[in-house]
Amino acid sequence: MTQRMVQLQSEIAEHWKTKILPFWSSLKDEDHGGFYGWVDQDLQIHRQAPKGGIATARQLWSFAAAYRVTGEEIWRDHAEHAYRFLTDHVMDREHGGMYWMVDSHGKPLDTSKHVYTQSFGVYALSEYYRATRDTSALELAKTLFGMIEDKGLNAALPAYKEQFDRYWTEQPNEMLSENGVIADYTMNTHIHVLEAYTTLYRVWPDPQVKAALERLLGILYERVYDKNTKFLGVFFNKRWESIIDLRSFGHDIEASWLIDDALRVLGLEHHPQYSAMVTDIAYNILHTAVQADGSLMNEQEGTHVDTTRIWWVQAEAMVGFYNAYQRTGDAVFLERVERLWRYTLEHIVDPRAGGEWHWAVDENGMPDQHEIAGPWKCPYHNSRFCIELMERMG
Repeated sequence: MTQRMVQLQSEIAEHWKTKILPFWSSLKDEDHGGFYGWVDQDLQIHRQAPKGGIATARQLWSFAAAYRVTGEEIWRDHAEHAYRFLTDHVMDREHGGMYWMVDSHGKPLDTSKHVYTQSFGVYALSEYYRATRDTSALELAKTLFGMIEDKGLNAALPAYKEQFDRYWTEQPNEMLSENGVIADYTMNTHIHVLEAYTTLYRVWPDPQVKAALERLLGILYERVYDKNTKFLGVFFNKRWESIIDLRSFGHDIEASWLIDDALRVLGLEHHPQYSAMVTDIAYNILHTAVQADGSLMNEQEGTHVDTTRIWWVQAEAMVGFYNAYQRTGDAVFLERVERLWRYTLEHIVDPRAGGEWHWAVDENGMPDQHEIAGPWKCPYHNSRFCIELMERMG
């Protein structure tokens, strides 16, 4: 590695170990299990706040990955703590699948089942097995995989459905729709099912998982990716028609490296169309969404551009651009990672003692009033950015 990269890797590792992990570790709920569900902008912990199913899975993934990477027993303890809460409280043992939300004590609060939530269950349980070799976690990951394929897949199109009630009756997709539309299918769910199945395939290289991954790659290439604009569509109807002129810059750059990760586990990294998609998406985001200060803006709907700098968008962009650098050797991607890391340290990272990353800042670097921890704000995006770059640069 060059000295630049050694320094960058060292800074990222130090930040992960001294800023990100301690913050989330401090939210461990020793009384009721899991991790506290809400920390407001003033860094006040709301101990009675609900605990999200997605957040629980992401906490499990983050601490399991931390144990796998560091070998430090404290992170195994935290991962086991999250695992127990997920299996004892977030899993619906009667009707299968994971709840959307439980209360602070772990009692069901919103029993909706979303394919997105189940995918994060697969992702987290597979990583937990990868780190600990706890076979019960792998068996539960297989069970959730089977439920997604059985309940969530419309094999005729093909497409993965979105939202269900507790009894697996399909419902309008209110949970993962935004911008004034209700989508039948979303890019977001499909890239995260892909992400989950990629990690599952690493630990359980079963032909069923391989077939599902290949199906998902086909869906993303044929239905979601616009080969003319190089953007991914976001929200679709039941005929796979885009229902809004929306470009989500963070999801696009995230998708580029998640797709590449799937290609690697399948041994398809030289697939001509899919490889071109990975690099074309990265170059497109590089040229359209990076601001003069090095940050990545949020999205564009029609002609309206949202220049908000959101925490997870910056994290995923650093992984996506570094992945593109590895694939192409184009030094501009490495330069963008370095600039974005400097921007993140200066504006996104909360400098207060006991803080973590702000949800978002405006174009002047002013933080918004979003929560610091909540159902969507978890240790997953920025922990994973740190781990990915530490391992890729290693």
